[in-house]
Amino acid sequence: KEQSCGWGRFTPACLQCCNNANGVLLFLCLFSFTQGVIVNGLVNVSITSIETRFELPSSNTGIVSASYDIAFVVLALFVTFHAGQGNSKPKWLAFGSFSLGLGALIYSLPHFTTGPYVYGTGQTETCDIGGNSTSQDCSSGSTGTGLRNYLYVFILGQLLHGVGGTPLYTLGTTFLDENVEKTNSGMYIGLFYAASTLGPAAGYLIGGQFLNIYTDIDLGRTGDGLTDADPRWVGAWWIGFLMCTFLAWSITIPLLGYPKELPGAAEIKANKESEAHVKGGADVASQPDFGKSWRDFPIAVKILLLNPTFMFVSLAGAFEGFLTSGLATFGPKFVEMQFSQTSGWAAMLCGFVVVPGAAGGNILGGVIMKFMKLKCRGMLRLCIILGGVCLALYLVFLVQCPNIPFAGVTQRSVDPIVSGLNLTSQCNTDCTCQEEYYTPTCGADGMQYFSPCHAGCTVLTDTDGTKRYHNCTCIFYDSVASLADTIQGKCESTCSTMPVFLAMFFAIMLLTFANNPLATGATLRTVPDSQRSFALGVQWIFVRCIGTIPGPILFGRFIDDTCLVWQEKCDGRGACWFYDNAAMARSLLYLTVAGKVLAFLFYSFAYLSYKPPPQGEMVKSTTQ
Repeated sequence: KEQSCGWGRFTPACLQCCNNANGVLLFLCLFSFTQGVIVNGLVNVSITSIETRFELPSSNTGIVSASYDIAFVVLALFVTFHAGQGNSKPKWLAFGSFSLGLGALIYSLPHFTTGPYVYGTGQTETCDIGGNSTSQDCSSGSTGTGLRNYLYVFILGQLLHGVGGTPLYTLGTTFLDENVEKTNSGMYIGLFYAASTLGPAAGYLIGGQFLNIYTDIDLGRTGDGLTDADPRWVGAWWIGFLMCTFLAWSITIPLLGYPKELPGAAEIKANKESEAHVKGGADVASQPDFGKSWRDFPIAVKILLLNPTFMFVSLAGAFEGFLTSGLATFGPKFVEMQFSQTSGWAAMLCGFVVVPGAAGGNILGGVIMKFMKLKCRGMLRLCIILGGVCLALYLVFLVQCPNIPFAGVTQRSVDPIVSGLNLTSQCNTDCTCQEEYYTPTCGADGMQYFSPCHAGCTVLTDTDGTKRYHNCTCIFYDSVASLADTIQGKCESTCSTMPVFLAMFFAIMLLTFANNPLATGATLRTVPDSQRSFALGVQWIFVRCIGTIPGPILFGRFIDDTCLVWQEKCDGRGACWFYDNAAMARSLLYLTVAGKVLAFLFYSFAYLSYKPPPQGEMVKSTTQ
């Protein structure tokens, strides 16, 4: 009766068909899929829109992304050790699913508690010689709109996402491994991780579609010609989070119905052979009462910290996490800025590339484990090989696009009197132009201007929703009278290197995520069986503290350093309007190569340090 599926005394026979590893895999896949949609999909594709809407720099949104991992670090040891004391892993998983949904709900709240989006429609678009400046008045003591304070709401939502994800990737993995035969473990873990990568795919694609809808859907597109190609555009980033709230909560109920041990699990554990690293504490950890009390906690930590193979695999995973978290957070932004794409289309392109690569990599790694029947040493050897190939592929960041010529930013002023890079020159100095809102316009000379005002344009015509500006004093172009001096929007990029970049990036994702089931399998094999849940918890703490927490923050800081034009606000600078493409590509190249070299070295150290038990001294696993 204790191993029946149900809720309390309600355990109908029709539910027992799900009371097996396949049923658990189904709901864990749904859970990891939802977590992937939210954390690795919607959060990432909404970065640019949130930065624009709430006037945040990339370093701040990097902190939002890292908050997920901060929650994980705080809770991982407690959750995994508590579950290792014989407590129900499915109950912890149900709690995680509920927390994930609550976090998604809170993450969407800033949209409902702020007024309609204001993107500068009241500013003077054309040159108004002798007029009053329309720039914001900072002399009145105003410190801004207060939108930046919503940063803390996003952090709270992301912290709850982390609370939800903590049991998923520690207890969920070990619960699967405990309830399937050893030969099938790699396949089950591979499918579990594949579902977690299909989630981001759905998040990228669905989120990208929502970004094509104006954020204030109740007001419609009242932006006076604002389109999704405009850098001031903010899409409906919040809809996906509301949908995922109810999806996550719907998974909570079935997870609550599972027993803490599935039928047949004891027999499966008894037939498994230990591959724990020699001197890895197997003798101590195999004692029947070990891990049942919190007094064993220091000893459990010491056993893992003195296991060199476990430590090196954990450090390698940390630097892999550093790369994947940074690229996942700012990958869509890089594609958007580098190749002059809209935020919605950039998100969808990343989804088309990252998701098949990541899902295919996880499945590939699991299939290799199953059909090659790899033991721990073989898994580590393959991690080294895949890491070396992937390292070479990171040279993809040498594939870049030059910046569109931007007057006063990437190109010096045509005015010989004004030296250096400056948006203001003699041709527009009397126009009282302001720099709070970016209204790009493309001149007939092929030059992009911050606004029609900065191009010195004094006449506006609107034909079928397309704005054209004339009599532009800053543009020197021998055009016929019927040709407009400038047209609304950014100049089109002629760069054609995006397909090459996306193809190589797909290969990177494939090889990187093929390491997931291999590294996880090696971790589970190199520690005593009674410590598997706890070992994954400790390992994920290393991954979070060294990798996925500093990753987005450092990537965001490096990206901020490549900004050429910032939004000017009374209380400081807001979002970045324009980046240096070459500098951004170089920054990401340095970060990715450095991280991958360290991961490669630590996988190599793990391989060299591993000492399997002598063939004649294989011991049977003990049940908890």
